Amino acid sequence: MTEEAGGRVPSASCVSTRLAFVPLLLLLSACHPRPATLTALPPAPSPRLVALADRIDRALADPALARGTWGLAVRSLDRHDSLYELNARKLLMPASTLKIVTLAAAAERLGWDYTYTTTLSYVGRIEAGVLWGDLYVQGSGDPTIDDWDGKATALFADWVGRLKTAGVQTIAGRILGDDNVFDDNGLGTGWMWDDLSASYSAPVGGLQFNQNSAQVSVEGPVTTKGAPIVRLTPTSAPLTVDSRLSWTPDPAPRIEMRYSGDSIELDGVVPFGTQWVRNVAVRNPTIYFLHAFRAALAASGIEVQGVQDFDDQSLRIAVSTVPMTQGSPIVRVAEHRSPPLSSIAETMARLSQNLFAETLLKTIGVKRGDDGRLLEPGTAAAGLTVETELMTAWGVPAGEISAVDGSGLSRYNVATANALAAVLEHVYADERLRGPFVEALPLAGTTGTLERRMVGTPAAGNVRAKTGSFSNARAVAGFVRTADGEPLVFAIIANNFGVAPSLIDAATDDILVALSEFTRR
Repeated sequence: MTEEAGGRVPSASCVSTRLAFVPLLLLLSACHPRPATLTALPPAPSPRLVALADRIDRALADPALARGTWGLAVRSLDRHDSLYELNARKLLMPASTLKIVTLAAAAERLGWDYTYTTTLSYVGRIEAGVLWGDLYVQGSGDPTIDDWDGKATALFADWVGRLKTAGVQTIAGRILGDDNVFDDNGLGTGWMWDDLSASYSAPVGGLQFNQNSAQVSVEGPVTTKGAPIVRLTPTSAPLTVDSRLSWTPDPAPRIEMRYSGDSIELDGVVPFGTQWVRNVAVRNPTIYFLHAFRAALAASGIEVQGVQDFDDQSLRIAVSTVPMTQGSPIVRVAEHRSPPLSSIAETMARLSQNLFAETLLKTIGVKRGDDGRLLEPGTAAAGLTVETELMTAWGVPAGEISAVDGSGLSRYNVATANALAAVLEHVYADERLRGPFVEALPLAGTTGTLERRMVGTPAAGNVRAKTGSFSNARAVAGFVRTADGEPLVFAIIANNFGVAPSLIDAATDDILVALSEFTRR
């Protein structure tokens, strides 16, 4: 017989060797460990929950959806029970719902009141209206300086006014742009090469203007002998456009655009009365910013010799510590602060703005000293390290989020519905994070990427969620209240479906309407 001390299990010979010497009851006790105490089985699902599950199953039962893979997680934020799961721990491409993770991490690390700072200084002296030296613009990654809404025009006008007040009429030097708060790798890992011309693939930089995008537009010719009219907006964008377009009697334009980063070639034909517009990425954000500022100076009569991307660490440190006075050869002229993170979050989440998400990811990866000086630039890798540490601290299961960017644009990103729901649960439970986060999300039938979805249903004005989409990936994750007012968190991801995305959206919307109508009574 083997030794039983220390919890060892009796050998197979126990019964035969002990049968003649002990009563049967003792034999059974010695040879068979006492059964574990029985625990009560969980209660059977209520008929209401069964009916909800059936309704969700029916929404997914369309044969057209059969080839795709779905991941779903629906949980109560009050009762902390699961209402429905399907492949909830299967890794899938989350597309832009990954922005949930980026925004949650940024809010935790930076705080909702965080603002980006952009400073204007000059290095040199002013004599008889001439600045004998250079202007110096130092960025921290502010993604909100753009002229799509005129804010950049107002900012540059303010800077021009301050320079004129200081006596500057001519600048003998250049405009130096310091973008070194971030690394120079502006593109995300795994971004598709055939997306890189699009504005939603614009690279990130320490100085950013117009969300690092410009607009190319084509208008049909006035006569059959005329050429189509091509415009670049703004004209200061560091892009060249070469047009080989001609007129056609056909009713629709046929235009091919070839993009190489700093030049665009247009080939094809355009009929009368046609307008064709494309928003394109600008590959060098810093030069773009400096060109725009230089154009504002020139429009006010101040000429500048040129612009330059600048990388002198000693000057960066000196400028960052100088007060806004005239008592130094390095003079701070102006300091611009962005709207707070709570406002930036609304633009990012409602419009699914990739540039904003990538900016936030690099921002949380910036390392500074106790005095605020830059120690290490922000990188995607550093931001992802911070993100992973936070997810672990929040109890998000290890390995259920594997990200390579902040926006979800890369096909290399994978996450589970369970993990996205867990992040949202944490945000909802944390009063510091909840309010601005929930408010930033699109509202079904009302705002953002959900503006035209679920209109006229109980989900409209109820569901708040981040959507995600690219080829063969559709997702949505957020919050909804049931007919009883019970708050729920949900994450729905569909991959590799091979059918029209509208069918995926329709099934998803049916599920969200079902959750809105659900009652436990």
